[in-house]
Amino acid sequence: MTPQQFRTGILAMFLSLILGVSAQNNPTPPSSDQRIYDISQATSPARLQSDIEKLVGFGTRNTLSDTVSQTRGIGAARRWIKGEFDKISSACGGCLEVYYQRSLVKAGESSRIPEDTYIVNVIAIQRGTAHPDRYIIMSGDIDSRVSDVLNATSDSPGANDNASGMAGALETARVLSKYEFSNSIVYTGLSGEEQGLFGGRHMAQVAKNEGWNIIGVLNNDMIGNIAGVDGVVDNSSFRIFSEPTPVTETDQQRTRRRFYGGEVDGISRQLARYVHRLTDQYMDNLNAMMIYRLDRFGRGGHHRPFNDQGFAGVRIMETHENYTRQHQDLRTEGGIDYGDVISGVNFEYAAKLTAVNAIAMASLGWAPPAPSGVEIGGAVQPSTRLRWEKVADTNLAGYKVYWRDTTAPQWQHSKFVGLQTSYTLEHLVIDNYLFGVASVSKEGHESPVVFPGGLIPRGE
Repeated sequence: MTPQQFRTGILAMFLSLILGVSAQNNPTPPSSDQRIYDISQATSPARLQSDIEKLVGFGTRNTLSDTVSQTRGIGAARRWIKGEFDKISSACGGCLEVYYQRSLVKAGESSRIPEDTYIVNVIAIQRGTAHPDRYIIMSGDIDSRVSDVLNATSDSPGANDNASGMAGALETARVLSKYEFSNSIVYTGLSGEEQGLFGGRHMAQVAKNEGWNIIGVLNNDMIGNIAGVDGVVDNSSFRIFSEPTPVTETDQQRTRRRFYGGEVDGISRQLARYVHRLTDQYMDNLNAMMIYRLDRFGRGGHHRPFNDQGFAGVRIMETHENYTRQHQDLRTEGGIDYGDVISGVNFEYAAKLTAVNAIAMASLGWAPPAPSGVEIGGAVQPSTRLRWEKVADTNLAGYKVYWRDTTAPQWQHSKFVGLQTSYTLEHLVIDNYLFGVASVSKEGHESPVVFPGGLIPRGE
């Protein structure tokens, strides 16, 4: 070997080493994770059926019903739910913190609370390994009702509304407790929904008072009916309800939105897009319908109290409701069977919607914190610039910049930009698109997209 060949070889080795280190430090993350595919197939229709049948078997779960009996009423139901979470925790070596959360609603606070009543939620927290103070919450409702919301004695099976959602939370805990996550995951049964969202109101207030960093709330309310009152039978779609922008935004933020956009880019809408994207990627033959509304027309659900406190939250539910099975006394009139009975629940469909929650919570559980301080600039310029603050996470692979047409419901385009905290999209005029930024883990799990909340001063 000549001296020149030796020097050339050493230079090539040096360059290879440098490029290799660079690639290792900033590789493009994978586009999918086999674990999410596994989770999407792990929810069991049989276990959901068993849980729903057990909840129906308590006769009534009206918020005002018996709390002492071991076999009937909401007290027996919530004790059973806590017992199931305890069993799940035991199976995973104590990975869940399971407890009751109580609040007293005084008589007269609501026309639906005629006497002092304790509203009792059941909560199970699976602590994150890296960010235990960041929470993803899945909720279902414990309580049920018949035509008269104050009727606490008549049979009120509440099979679909909302034993299906409560069973979904239990089943998701069984599936996800087999894994460890960076962020904390919360499974909860909320009470007092039919009386006025009291369980969610209390939990959201506690979260606000204690400074919980809530990534998002997935409220599951009726996830088992496929035969709609409109005559349509459909087991291949579901709805995601989300409000467009936070009700807690300031006048200054509203004024900025008027001039710079973001009318449909609030944190709850970004969470809805997140669930939609994962469903498209990981779920077979299931279409997520994004509904641009807080909830059904003039109605409410247990994500709303969290929205009221400024947290991201969405409602996941069936596409086609059957009103003859909701809030009805058990009876037959005009050849129509009324009442929310077990025969109205499709367990395979409930398993699919439960899986939607499981994959969304798992991906969020493995995702790094979302970037903060996202700013945008580019007015009267040929290109658009974004910048954001660095995310502190050892599993961070980098950031992804998103953009879409102003009329597009979902993000259409993206580019992984590595660990840099600013990026210019050349020849994309800021007037014609909407933009956002997400953090990405080394396994490819992303935070929700963050819409810019500030402007980059000209000249910077």
